[in-house]
Amino acid sequence: MTLIKSISGIRGTIGGKPGEGFSPLDIVKFTSAYAAWITKNSKNTRIKIVVGRDARISGEMVNNLVLGTLQGMGVDVVDIGLSTTPTVEIAVPEEQADGGIILTASHNPKQWNALKLLNEKGEFINEKDGAEVLEMAEKGNYAFAEVNSLGKVTKNDTYFKKHIDKILALSLVDVAGIKAAKFKVVIDCVNSTGGIVVPLLLNALGVENVIKLYCDPTGEFPHNPEPLPENLRDISKLVKKENAHLGIVVDPDVDRLAFVCEDGEMFGEEFTLVACADYVLNKRTPAEKAANKKGNTVSNLSSTRALRDITEKHGGSYSASAVGEVNVVTMMKETKAVIGGEGNGGVILPELHYGRDALVGIAIFLSHLAKYGKTSSMLRSTYPDYQISKNKIELTPEIDIDSILEGIQEKYKKQPINAIDGIKIEFGKDWVHLRKSNTEPIIRIYSESGLRTTADNLSKKIMSDIREFIKQQQIAV
Repeated sequence: MTLIKSISGIRGTIGGKPGEGFSPLDIVKFTSAYAAWITKNSKNTRIKIVVGRDARISGEMVNNLVLGTLQGMGVDVVDIGLSTTPTVEIAVPEEQADGGIILTASHNPKQWNALKLLNEKGEFINEKDGAEVLEMAEKGNYAFAEVNSLGKVTKNDTYFKKHIDKILALSLVDVAGIKAAKFKVVIDCVNSTGGIVVPLLLNALGVENVIKLYCDPTGEFPHNPEPLPENLRDISKLVKKENAHLGIVVDPDVDRLAFVCEDGEMFGEEFTLVACADYVLNKRTPAEKAANKKGNTVSNLSSTRALRDITEKHGGSYSASAVGEVNVVTMMKETKAVIGGEGNGGVILPELHYGRDALVGIAIFLSHLAKYGKTSSMLRSTYPDYQISKNKIELTPEIDIDSILEGIQEKYKKQPINAIDGIKIEFGKDWVHLRKSNTEPIIRIYSESGLRTTADNLSKKIMSDIREFIKQQQIAV
C-alpha cells in the first residue's frame, strides 16, 4: 500500500492500514486539516467548498467521507458529483467558494485515488500553503463543529454545461469553422468522466460524427489511463478503421489531452500544447499586434523546446518554469502569458481559467485544424520534430543526490544551465534535465534532440556521469 503526502495533495492506493494507504482515516484526517486551513485563512464567517470527482471505483466511498468530514468541520459543500478537474476549478470562483477538492488520482491506475486541493481562485494551493495543510494534519490542529454549526451539502449538476458554455463564448473557438469541417472523430475517455463531458462538448462544437471508445464512466479502466502511445493501440486502430479525421484521448480527470492522427500515428502528447499555442498566438488581434503586446508562453523545464520555437516565430517570449502546474501558473502570471501548460498534454488558457483543461484544448485544436484545412498528420509535420528520451536512475537511500547534481552542474558549467528545478543543461537546441524525486531515491533524466538516437545518447552520457559520481561517493566512504 502507498500513501504519498505532498504539497499538491494526498494520494495513495485504496486499502491498508492508516498511514500506509489511502484509508478512510487518512481521508478524514487530511480533509479535516484542509478545511481547518481554509477556515483559518478565509474572511468569511461561513465557509463553502466545492467537491467533484472522477469516475474511479473508489470515488463514491471517498466522496461520502469527504462530504461528511467537511460537514463535520462546519463547512457548507457544493457537491458537483461526477466531474473533471478543470470543471471543479471553474466552479470554485463561480460559487464564490473558499476552496475546492477534486477526488482524482489523475492518470494513476484504478487502485489509486487522491485529494487535490484548490484555493478560492480555483487554482492549486502553492508549496507554502500545502506544507501548512500537511503540518496541521500531522499535528491534529483541527476541531469539529458542534451540532448547531454542522455544514450543509448542496448538489449541483449544472457545471458541465457551464464549463462548455464558457468555452463556446471564447473568441478563439471557431464553432462555425468546426461544424463546416464535418469532422469524424474517435474518442477514448478511459471509462471515466470524459465519457460524459467530451461528447457533450463535441456536440456543442458541431461535431456530429463521434465514435465512442471506453466512454462508460464505470471507473474500470480498459488500459493504463496515462495517455501515452503504448496505451493507445485500440484507438489508433479504430481511427484508421473508421477513416476518422482524428482521435481524441483524455485521462480520467480530463486535464491531459492527446491526439491520434488520421493515419493512426500519435500527434505527440508533447505537441498538444505546441499546436494549441500556435493557433492562439496566430489569432492575436491587429490591435494587440499594433500595441506590440507579445504573445508570451510558459511550459515547464521538462517540456519540448518546440513551444519556444513557435513562440519566438510569432514574436513572443517563452519562459520555462519548475515542474508542476502551480509553478507553471505562477510564471504565466508573472510573464502575462497568453497560453501555457505542460508537455504531458496539459493546456492552460488564462482567458478561461488558470488550470490544465483538456476540454478547452479540444476546442482550440479543432478550431486550428478546421482553419488549417488539411490532415492532422500534415499539421503535425509543420512543427519541429524534436524527440524526447525519458529515463531514470534508482538510487539507494544513502546516496547524496544533491551532491551528484552539484557535480553535474560543475562538470557542465560552460553550458547554459537552469537550476530552478534540478539541473537543465542546454547543448545548442538539445537539452537534458535532471530532477530528483520528492518521494523516492530517484533521479529522472529527460533529454531532447532533433534525433531520437541523439536524445538517447545524451541521456546515456549523463547517466554515465551520475554513476561515476556515485562511485566517487562510495570510494570516499
